[in-house]
Amino acid sequence: MAHIDYYFTTLSPFTYLAGTGLEDIAARHGATVTYKPLDVMALFARTGGTPPKDRHPSRMEYRAQELLRIAKKTGMPFKLKPAHWPTNGAPSAYAIIAAQNAGGGDVGALAFSFLRACWAEDRDIAEDEVVRDCLSAAGFDPTLAQSGLLTGAETYTANLEEAVAQGAFGSPFYITDSGQRFWGQDRLDDLDLHLSGKL
Repeated sequence: MAHIDYYFTTLSPFTYLAGTGLEDIAARHGATVTYKPLDVMALFARTGGTPPKDRHPSRMEYRAQELLRIAKKTGMPFKLKPAHWPTNGAPSAYAIIAAQNAGGGDVGALAFSFLRACWAEDRDIAEDEVVRDCLSAAGFDPTLAQSGLLTGAETYTANLEEAVAQGAFGSPFYITDSGQRFWGQDRLDDLDLHLSGKL
């Protein structure tokens, strides 16, 4: 059975626009997924990336055009300038880590719920109420928002170190157990082909 380590931040528009493509692919191939939320700004600093605020205007203009094109192609609701971005991604990441450890719900749905809240619903995913709502909607105990904070913080840090060691440098980033790496929502088709043995 194939396995995918999924490195991501709940603050990435490209990760949001990946939708539930990873989960669909994993289900099709019987693959398992480990969700590894991390601090993408720290990842950029460690791997040569540039935070959006520091990028040249031409890059940011292209980014805006590209995001709107992708949203239109996918038919997903999307706000280029959401009301609560940037915000603190740690609470949502800790909730995902706690939920994955606890089991009993849908971790993929939880991750996407946070992304949708940020990029389509103008909700602040750093707020306890939003975290609880997303947990409940994905079938988890909403009190996970307040539990396991120490473990969440430790795992969040460990995910960053592991991402650097495994060669990840952005979000979304998918690494198979065969060592193949796929960066970006536009590489999901390649991941699918790889798991099919065609690439």
